[in-house]
Amino acid sequence: MRAMLLSEAKPVAQEPLEFVEIPRPEPGEGQVRVKVQMCGVCHTDLHTVEGDIHPPKLPLIPGHQVVGEVEALGPGVEGAALGERVGLPWLHDACGECRFCQLGSENLCSRARFTGFHVDGGYAEYALAQAAYVLPLPDELSDEQAAPLLCAGIIGYRSLHQAGLQPGERLGLIGFGASAHLTIQVARYWDCEVYVFTRSKEHRQHARQLGAAWVGGIEDESPHALDRAIIFAPAGHLVPKVLAKLRPGGTLAINAIHLSPIPEMPYQLIYGERTLRSVANATYQDGVEFIELAAEIPVRATTQVYSLEEANQALLAVKNSALNGEAVLKI
Repeated sequence: MRAMLLSEAKPVAQEPLEFVEIPRPEPGEGQVRVKVQMCGVCHTDLHTVEGDIHPPKLPLIPGHQVVGEVEALGPGVEGAALGERVGLPWLHDACGECRFCQLGSENLCSRARFTGFHVDGGYAEYALAQAAYVLPLPDELSDEQAAPLLCAGIIGYRSLHQAGLQPGERLGLIGFGASAHLTIQVARYWDCEVYVFTRSKEHRQHARQLGAAWVGGIEDESPHALDRAIIFAPAGHLVPKVLAKLRPGGTLAINAIHLSPIPEMPYQLIYGERTLRSVANATYQDGVEFIELAAEIPVRATTQVYSLEEANQALLAVKNSALNGEAVLKI
């Protein structure tokens, strides 16, 4: 099969992904083989190929927003059918036995494995998945539309819940890339007023088109204090600046798997029972709920399609914030 393989982490401008032909994988116990149609390109993929985060093994096929069709069933598979259209999200599987798994918080399981990080992902013609963790996809969502939902959408949805957003509240989104442009659509559906903070002129225009009540830079004073906020940019220096815009009792959630250091800051910024919390991965149930909600709203992803062989160029566009919405590989 054709695949884009990472053998050594290095700057994406040096094209770390190599186009290769390798054997098609065979599904094991409880696994399905999926013929990949589309795979979203995520900022986490960029962190992986550039070495900001370190997968346990190389070489590796990245990609964890995978849309495809179940082509083969391994032994013992239940609940999946040949020909079924499914999504493979970031969460590949979890132990199912630890305290976190028993509480429905398998995103915190120390033995959880993640697609395109612990196991080969979707920058390829075929991918293996645990049958119990694939997400059925409704007909209302095309392959191209569904791919960005499988991480950018799901983690944005979880971030809204971790921020404690209530209908009608005022939400700040800091950074306006793949995840934020989906998150704003959920917030607007919940009747929330959304302020977007981003440097990019193109992203500001995109935010307005998607219903932002106000757009500006982090250095600008927003019209009102925020009830909740989510940081999408992997920049720790933004944390005190956003806390300063948050009302007492408000919550700031950080949606980032990798963040530069948070600087020392005065206690007054978090005083007043403000909450600062991280968002770590997502549960299977988050995916089920969000996919259903996305079809209902409906959430519409802004996409730019690349071929599989153009994966390095797609990642470079992500790094340079050179596109609105999300890059998607057509396999």
